[in-house]
Amino acid sequence: MDSCMSADTEPKIPEGFKPRRFGDGFIAGNGPLYQKKLEHGVLLGFRVEPRHCNPMGICHGGMIATFCDMLLPISAHHLSDALSERFLPTISLQVDYLAPSPKGAWVQGEGQLLRSTRSLVFMQGLVTADGEPVARASGVFKIGPRFGDAPGPAAQAFAKP
Repeated sequence: MDSCMSADTEPKIPEGFKPRRFGDGFIAGNGPLYQKKLEHGVLLGFRVEPRHCNPMGICHGGMIATFCDMLLPISAHHLSDALSERFLPTISLQVDYLAPSPKGAWVQGEGQLLRSTRSLVFMQGLVTADGEPVARASGVFKIGPRFGDAPGPAAQAFAKP
């Protein structure tokens, strides 16, 4: 049996991680993502499935970039009360790919809030696959409207559970 599968063929998720719901749309089709709350912050993770892989059987860089683009603002929501209810659209995202994430690997990341101004948030994060560093990310995010003030149901999907 594959080491990332349990007896009932569901991917094995590390203890303490719970599914993170985002509603419909892009990430719903590319997830699922899981989160684990920490005393200060949050870990976000996913299991690399065949659909996440490139022809070499490793996680596609686009999936890692997507993951980083979710990791950093979700981390900001948990690290700052002032940002916890704000939509944080991406202004820039830099991803340095350090190593491959093979099919079946558990990928997780944690973000750091570097600085927040009246209109911008500066974040960085480290992503690991089965405990080994695979990506380093940094991003700048616009401080947008409060989730309750933003139009449409998508804003509600990002509210901190």
